[in-house]
Amino acid sequence: MKTKSLVIAICLFAFATVYASVYASGIGSWKNYLSYYEPTEIEKANNILYILATNGLYAYNTNDKSIQTYDKTNGLSDCTIKHIKWNKYTKNLIIVYDNSNIDIMDLYGDIVNISDLYSKSMTEDKTVNDIYIYDKHAMLSTAFGIVDVNMEDMEISNTYNIGINIDYCYIENNTIYAASKKNGIYSCSRKENMLDKNNWKYIKPWVAKNTDDKTELFNIAKTLQPGGPKANNFGCMKFKFGQLYTCGSAQKSGELGCIQIWNGNDWTVYEDNIQNTTNIPYKGSASIAVDPNDKNHVFSSGRTGLYEFQNGKLVKHFTEGDGPLYHAGTVKEEDPHKLEYVMVESIEFDKEGNLWCLLSINPKASLAKYNPKDGTWQSWNNKSLVYNSKYSLENLVSLYLDSRNLFWFTNDFHRVPSAYCYQPSSESLNTYTSFTNQDGTSITITYVRCVTEDKNGDMWIGTNQGPLLLEQSKITETNPLFTQVKIPRNDGTNYADYLLSGVDIACIAVDGGNRKWFGTYGNGVYLISNDNIQQIQHFTTENSSLLSNNVLAIAINDNTGEVYFGTDKGLCSYMSDASEPAEVMNKDNVYAYPNPVRPDYTGLITVVGLSMNADVKVVTSSGALVAQGRSNGGSFTWDGNDLSGKRVASGIYMVEAATETGEKGVVCKIAIVN
Repeated sequence: MKTKSLVIAICLFAFATVYASVYASGIGSWKNYLSYYEPTEIEKANNILYILATNGLYAYNTNDKSIQTYDKTNGLSDCTIKHIKWNKYTKNLIIVYDNSNIDIMDLYGDIVNISDLYSKSMTEDKTVNDIYIYDKHAMLSTAFGIVDVNMEDMEISNTYNIGINIDYCYIENNTIYAASKKNGIYSCSRKENMLDKNNWKYIKPWVAKNTDDKTELFNIAKTLQPGGPKANNFGCMKFKFGQLYTCGSAQKSGELGCIQIWNGNDWTVYEDNIQNTTNIPYKGSASIAVDPNDKNHVFSSGRTGLYEFQNGKLVKHFTEGDGPLYHAGTVKEEDPHKLEYVMVESIEFDKEGNLWCLLSINPKASLAKYNPKDGTWQSWNNKSLVYNSKYSLENLVSLYLDSRNLFWFTNDFHRVPSAYCYQPSSESLNTYTSFTNQDGTSITITYVRCVTEDKNGDMWIGTNQGPLLLEQSKITETNPLFTQVKIPRNDGTNYADYLLSGVDIACIAVDGGNRKWFGTYGNGVYLISNDNIQQIQHFTTENSSLLSNNVLAIAINDNTGEVYFGTDKGLCSYMSDASEPAEVMNKDNVYAYPNPVRPDYTGLITVVGLSMNADVKVVTSSGALVAQGRSNGGSFTWDGNDLSGKRVASGIYMVEAATETGEKGVVCKIAIVN
């Protein structure tokens, strides 16, 4: 058997090419890209340092210098860690999250979740302020009292609802002391009934907690590089030049701007201490645009104007006085902070290399074009984009250039919830303020969040009432309408529902298979089929490694099918089964991974580089059919089983692919080693 496997591997080597490690992750796998930039708590467990940094956790082995990061993909139950504490008696680490969820992890990385406090329905604030270790117990100081966690039995043993916010607690002489900065220090003998809040007596005013000096440990942590971005700010993302370009979030206007770029192996963080140069806080980054002719020439914008970067360094800050830029019309002239409200909410390049800008609450213009080559500006102040004859609409966002060279955008604000289509060649503007379902019934929309185009040329908008569609054939009609898509129930009745009706859509992305990914506020991520009538996936924090149910941005690597989710708690990704279809299939771009398929691999085998809806057959070397199907975008997946569902034998298998119309395609080979 060993000889046979060796022969197969040698045969494979003769015709296979080794492809990038990006494909090492199988279909359906998740990754987290968390920041570990700023250490806040460190716990020492013999030769292991557990380090809490930017709400993420990693371990450093002082003996072999290795680093292990922890997140939802490798066992943690939640994200956004608030506190950690090592218990030398039970030899495990308690991990408390900002939502009061609790994990206990041992030295081997095995984790037990204690969700009682998190899931308990109560009116009191459950925030955990501090952890005190006593014997096998972890005493959690909370906003309502003290929670006693038995770290040996992995359970909450007692809850002492004192009725005041406890900042820290400790035990001396068999008496427990609860310190509240607001209320002073209370105590109760452990011999008494500590469940009775009347037994807790005020003894003295507040005294700050004595803390151990961990300067030496923090100095060690500052030298470590566990990887990851600098900040967990991913409210806007675009995949360009084979890289993920990201910036902050319009939803967090006070959040410091931070451009971070992921090339698949390393993070590049652009200059972000630029307030020293501009004298204006770099806050509220809402949009990012990449020069189509230079991947290192990047603009970002948001609450404080427009920023131009070259090779990671700030080149120019555009603020009031630069072209049509002006401070928000709602801010008084004499306000010393007026330049912190030069609202450039969304930006995008056209194919000629001009940068287009949406200007919110601007008394002079609503839409502008900047030519980076000669530094000139043009601007427009269309009356449809002006509120109350005073200034442009409050939240002009989601600027998108479609395949027809039309610019689409929305006003994501309750006073004038709307979508727009601007044609640069004619300077004409179509306005969409009325929305219906397919039955013609009007829909009341409060927010129009985003807009994008699918592979059919149809336009989608995301609203607080779900996604709405404008078919390509209807765009040129006199009064085109965005409508809700009707989904038949297929239950033998004539009833139907509307696609994600009532779901607040925050962002939309379209993958290589023309499937729609809908990110939401509060409901995670939905994946909808090419024909818009089937829900393929619904990812939430409860059923997946998604970091948060608030998904602010989605970007897709069309070459690999990896889908990136920017959430309010950081960045994660999912390896999907759809990649961008190839215009022409050839032997150089059609290949399978993993290849060879080794005995311990049980995931899907993926073939990429195919054309749209390619006809795919997997056959033995003698020509016997073992699997067949259609590509999903440019990808086809095979489970390694034959038509009867049985695992195929070791050997070389041919993947024969033809175009949708049956034209001659290509063949690639897969080695199976059992």
